[in-house]
Amino acid sequence: MNYVIIGNSIASVGCIESIRKIDQEGTITVIGDESHQCYSRPLISYLLEGKTTKEKMVYRSPLFYEQNKVRLVLGKKATSLDTKKKLVILEDDLQYPYDKLLVATGSCPFVPPMKNLEHVKNRFTFMTLDDANSLEKAISKDSRVLIIGAGLIGLKCAEGILDRVKSITVVDLAKRVLPSILDEEGSSLVEKHLKKRGITCILGDSVAEFQDTDALLKSGTVVGFDVLVLAVGVRPNISLVKEAAGATNRAILVDEQCKTSLEDVYAAGDCTEGFDLVSGEKRVLAILPNAYMQGEIAGRNMAGELASFDKAMAMNAIGFFGLHIITAGAYVGDDTVIRTETGYKRLFVQNGCLVGCILIGDMIDRAGIYTSLIRNKTDLSTIDFALISEKPLLMAFAKKERKEKLGAAQ
Repeated sequence: MNYVIIGNSIASVGCIESIRKIDQEGTITVIGDESHQCYSRPLISYLLEGKTTKEKMVYRSPLFYEQNKVRLVLGKKATSLDTKKKLVILEDDLQYPYDKLLVATGSCPFVPPMKNLEHVKNRFTFMTLDDANSLEKAISKDSRVLIIGAGLIGLKCAEGILDRVKSITVVDLAKRVLPSILDEEGSSLVEKHLKKRGITCILGDSVAEFQDTDALLKSGTVVGFDVLVLAVGVRPNISLVKEAAGATNRAILVDEQCKTSLEDVYAAGDCTEGFDLVSGEKRVLAILPNAYMQGEIAGRNMAGELASFDKAMAMNAIGFFGLHIITAGAYVGDDTVIRTETGYKRLFVQNGCLVGCILIGDMIDRAGIYTSLIRNKTDLSTIDFALISEKPLLMAFAKKERKEKLGAAQ
């Protein structure tokens, strides 16, 4: 069996490990457009902050590919698929035949049109190790940095470089920070935390045009800068499958076996749109654990087993300057809100089940209990939910459930 994986990503690692548990003899080829071994992208802000090194960012041992008999083709971009001849065609016209193919191409930065953007010399995105390396070379203690985008990527960039630059201004069209994962009160807490660290947030505004090293906002505000970081959002890389007439929406459509609509072609990770167990709908669930698990399931199916990925849900675990945030599920139904001086918790219940949670600050302890309740669709009438709402403790579960969760008799 000849396996080919496009994308040297977290999903590809999951796929390789699954294939090798089943098939030790088939050939595996990984094609990646970056020149680096697979690394953990969420760590690039910590690299700039000095909290990690490039060596520590590597997702698996440097011997991983050799031990798993993987042929690496790095620094090469796949440009098209010939699904009739079962070929992957690269930008230099090299071709790689496949019996089973995984597309794990991730996503790329979305840059909206902004007048005179092309004339801004020091402009960067912040998604890859190469992006981080380029940004690091451009900044200094005298740099005024303008970040467009107050989402996860923009704020992690701000955290990574704050102590290495003169000032940071974050501009976003949304009226609050992290609008995709937090409610209004949660966003307000994070924004106050950022301001205490000296970050200026200009929200509900956008760039009308750039004039040399000034950004003229639509409100009339002028923001001077030396370095520009574009972190507005991302778009799944779907062109390979779409141009081969595969089914796509916002991302590549996959079923619970991570199959695409193309024969013997699978997809995993941020480039896919899969089943969300909470909403019951197809969604892009672009988080690292889902990418690995999708790759793992794809690998098992590619190697001849039958496996399904049906536990995916929206979830984030992230921190900014010591303020930690965990979110999961959907924000629908009835809610319970608990506040402390240093934390915020909001739980969402629908049809007798916990369907979502927002946990900030000192409320993140034992968050796994909440995510487990959501993922397992636990009937809340079988537990002491009032107690769990206040303090997520196993004693709130019945004896049988405690035994299952701890793996030992209680």
